[in-house]
Amino acid sequence: MIKSYSEMIRLKTFEQRFEYLKIGGQIGYMTFNGHRYLNQELYKCSEWARVRRQIIIRDEGFDLAHPDHPINGKILVHHINPITIEDVLERNKIIFDPDNLITVSSLTHNAIHYGSQETLPKYGCLERKPDDTTLWR
Repeated sequence: MIKSYSEMIRLKTFEQRFEYLKIGGQIGYMTFNGHRYLNQELYKCSEWARVRRQIIIRDEGFDLAHPDHPINGKILVHHINPITIEDVLERNKIIFDPDNLITVSSLTHNAIHYGSQETLPKYGCLERKPDDTTLWR
């Protein structure tokens, strides 16, 4: 099943978007195996830098492009449909297609690949409780 940004963006909640995007891979399984250098070279090229900037602007720096989930740290641009060695070697248009890209935090990125909703970052304010902190003296 091919997934897309235009389909995902119609989902209202962060959790729905995560469920739509999650892959459920296995830790230690590397898509590029011994050819990891290929995608690392891709991420250094000027075409990727231009598209990455475009996606961050489009998504306004929000995790899964959800306005209640600002990314407070490094912003990753995630391929909704994972890319392959062949995609990189052939410079497949899917690599740079905005409909295949979304901004995510590193925690969300890891959860999409290997985790569950329990491993997602927590957003919003925490409820204060008595004695939950010690004041300076």
